[in-house]
Amino acid sequence: MATQFNCCCFASNYRPNKSSIPSTNFPLSFSCPSFNGVSLIRTWSSSRICAKFEKFQGDPSEANFEDTTLSPVQTQQQPVEEEDDSCLPSDLEGAVRQSGQASALFVSSGGLRAIVELLIPQLQFLDDEGAQAELWELSRIFLDTLMEETGCQKVRAVFPDAGAAALLKYRWKDASFGFASLSDRKPVESQDEIIVMVVPDYQMLERVERIASELSDDPPRPLIMWNPRLISEDVGVGFNVRRLRRYFLSSFSTAYSMRPLAAGAVFRCYPGLWKVFYDDKDRPGRYLLAKELVSRPDAEELEIIFGGVEEKSEQGPSLLSQAAGIFSSLNRFVKAISK
Repeated sequence: MATQFNCCCFASNYRPNKSSIPSTNFPLSFSCPSFNGVSLIRTWSSSRICAKFEKFQGDPSEANFEDTTLSPVQTQQQPVEEEDDSCLPSDLEGAVRQSGQASALFVSSGGLRAIVELLIPQLQFLDDEGAQAELWELSRIFLDTLMEETGCQKVRAVFPDAGAAALLKYRWKDASFGFASLSDRKPVESQDEIIVMVVPDYQMLERVERIASELSDDPPRPLIMWNPRLISEDVGVGFNVRRLRRYFLSSFSTAYSMRPLAAGAVFRCYPGLWKVFYDDKDRPGRYLLAKELVSRPDAEELEIIFGGVEEKSEQGPSLLSQAAGIFSSLNRFVKAISK
């Protein structure tokens, strides 16, 4: 069992060079595109992507430098108080790097099956132009961070289909990880040490389950599902499929989860606890910690937690009434991280 410590302090010096991570435009469906006619124009924004989790980052030119000559003794006597939301990433790319660090720690601690989920509409709904391209770029950051943190050079990235895998392999010639797709006859090789399934979807669920079963054989190898989409609200499923999903997904640990809510957020970064935050009304864009839990809070627990927060503040609508405003909250979150 790995030593439990606050992962909010877990950091890395790794910072991928954006200029070395080109972007590609993909069709809006996971078809098998040819290279001809597919735009490879860079769509990654050069500006900083700010999240709702953004901390106070004042302009250095406006800072007060009167105390910059403090002695070491004076510095030790003035410890910096840690904010409730100090463990939250300051931007979307930071969240992806943080998820790579958490996954690396999970694997290094002996973990075999992990899920990384960034439950942000920007990454969940891929109908907008350039959304898939941005998703692939973020997956590249995750993969590079995972390799950097683990030191493993035999990582295999398994993409949803052969078209995406082929085009990304063509575009990312400098990638150190291997490429495969769920539709390949043999997506995983015997020499692969860590497998990352990038946005596996419900249409390939049986294939995903079969690969996971094969990876459990001696010697077992870690499998990480990055932003899986194994449940579709648009497609009706039978009892057997629902049962397969229930028991299959229960064998995975959530190494990283970031989920915005109507008036707060739910966050987990391995090996830390699940944290429920609520909006700091006095500081827009900042969170206060409401509660820490050992397991993922369900809807009833969230209602109780937010109800307790409201009682303390003696104002504000109930969680149920806030539910009606969740989409407007998510829209604010998307706008914030897209700036």
